[in-house]
Amino acid sequence: MNINETATLFSNGTIEFEGQSKSCCDLPWNQHPAFKGVALKNLLSAAETDGGLSSHIVKIEPGCTLEEHIHEAQWELHEVISGQGTANLSGKKMNYSTGRMTVIPKGCLHSVTAGENGLVILAKFFPGAS
Repeated sequence: MNINETATLFSNGTIEFEGQSKSCCDLPWNQHPAFKGVALKNLLSAAETDGGLSSHIVKIEPGCTLEEHIHEAQWELHEVISGQGTANLSGKKMNYSTGRMTVIPKGCLHSVTAGENGLVILAKFFPGAS
């Protein structure tokens, strides 16, 4: 299975929770309101998990950046499911490629830039982000 197939499986998969089933292919891609070339597919909201977590697929177009930002109240887990790029966590630069997982503590300034083929991340927030 190639990396693009993996990202497609997540984008078109199914989420099972609390006796419910949600088809990911029915969920829309939304352009990020602040960052050009960044789109989000909101898989699970904080409201659906009683505030426990939220989960989102983040697609960053080639050469685009999820600019520096902070989540004051949430820990974030990035799981790279397709592509490559770089992340910057509080001034520390690291490579992102398929299979990479990064834990971002609450209050940590971070950004992510996609490489020439783009980047797809499964982002999870604890507690859930609204």
